[in-house]
Amino acid sequence: MTDNSIFPDPVYRDTVLQPLFDAAKQHYAGPVRVINRAHLVMLAEEGILPRDVARKIAQALVAIDADIDVATLRYTGEHEDYFFLVEAELKRRLGPDVAGALHTARSRNDMDHTVFKMVLRDKTDALLAQIMGLAIALLETAQRERDTLIVAYTHGQPAQPSTYGHYLAAMLEGLIRDGQRLCDAREALDYCPMGAAAITTSGFPINRHRVAQLLGFAEPLRNSYGCIASVDYVTGLYSAIKLMFLHLGRVVQDMQFWSAFEVGQLYVPNAMVQISSIMPQKRNPVPIEHLRHLASMTVGRCDSVVNTMHNTPFTDMNDSEGEVQVAGYAAFDSAGRVLSLLHALIPACKIQSDRVAANMDAACVTVTELADTLVRREGLSFRQAHEIAAITARDVLSRSVPLGQGYAAFSTAFLAETGRKPALDSRGFAVAVSAENFIAQRDRFGGPAPAALEAAFQHYTYEMEESVEVNRLRAERMAKGHHDLNAAFDALRIE
Repeated sequence: MTDNSIFPDPVYRDTVLQPLFDAAKQHYAGPVRVINRAHLVMLAEEGILPRDVARKIAQALVAIDADIDVATLRYTGEHEDYFFLVEAELKRRLGPDVAGALHTARSRNDMDHTVFKMVLRDKTDALLAQIMGLAIALLETAQRERDTLIVAYTHGQPAQPSTYGHYLAAMLEGLIRDGQRLCDAREALDYCPMGAAAITTSGFPINRHRVAQLLGFAEPLRNSYGCIASVDYVTGLYSAIKLMFLHLGRVVQDMQFWSAFEVGQLYVPNAMVQISSIMPQKRNPVPIEHLRHLASMTVGRCDSVVNTMHNTPFTDMNDSEGEVQVAGYAAFDSAGRVLSLLHALIPACKIQSDRVAANMDAACVTVTELADTLVRREGLSFRQAHEIAAITARDVLSRSVPLGQGYAAFSTAFLAETGRKPALDSRGFAVAVSAENFIAQRDRFGGPAPAALEAAFQHYTYEMEESVEVNRLRAERMAKGHHDLNAAFDALRIE
């Protein structure tokens, strides 16, 4: 069968090759450049290439970097991406015998996944830095608001008093756990695929550990088949990001509810409020809406990456490369916007204490502590105490008065239930049902009382410091690899 077609087909060029070239130019030229240098150093050090040949290639690579402005490159069909462009330039400058030596003992397969990991680790490290910034802001705000009363809700209804500091500490604790999941996923990016070649490594005596070290990885990824087939470094990473922003989205939903006019618990400052074009009385806290949809977009973008790899073969495949990788970068973009906006918004917001007090009174949220007090001080069973408290709550709610004004109803219910008068007098009753007493009594591990919360703050500080240290050591290792590569490459080039 005669085939007179010429590569590339115009439609294939425009729909596949052109976007891939543009993506490689934007995201991957830098990592390819670094990999070329690290691989060349290793080939020379191991005697796989003569040093004079390696020196010529090193000098040509430097010249190519100086002569070619990657940002201005346009896809012509001649070269698929920056890798093939460099290979062609080496061939033009050095001849095919010398130029082709750089690709000894490697493949586009191991190069691609190494490139992808290098880009993802930089993006993930930047995201982790933003997460730490938000965590610090949450901790500082929680400490500032340690004693600020709020109404805590369950099932959308007022439930019990708590403090804003306690609420923010819960948010922080969840963020720390999500951050740890992301750190675990980041660890998978520390293992280098270089040296796996196409599938099975190489017959040449390569030093995979040296290349990994020069590229700032912890060590090589062991199984060479897995280097090009196991894309769990992608699915694990985006799954961890997804969970973080799914969880943050739930807090954002609370902010929307709390800032509603009818609730009014959370005050969003004017700098974060937009006005209506027609209704002059309205204060629209639209940053909260943007937080919600950006968090949801991040979740969706993460899902698109993970789901693309569903039911794909366990082998090298385009489903985990090129455009899929680039599509995932949008998740980092929207994730970063959420973290920046939360970092600015949360410390700026305030709790409206008058609205909190009114809602507490209207909803009788401290009545649980009345029942607990009766168990502790009057020796009742909790079921007896619960019944007396329920009768008291129904009375004050029917009269639309605060629970503190329900002593008469309480006394009557207590006498009816127990056959005796309560030892708790009206003053003791008022203290028992106050929000401040409610919080003070909850001084158990993890509770909102000041001592328990301060202990939690100390623990969160310790966990955050541990995370900072892990990231610092990782950054040091990467910086050392960068330094060692530059030194070894320069020595090779000028010897």
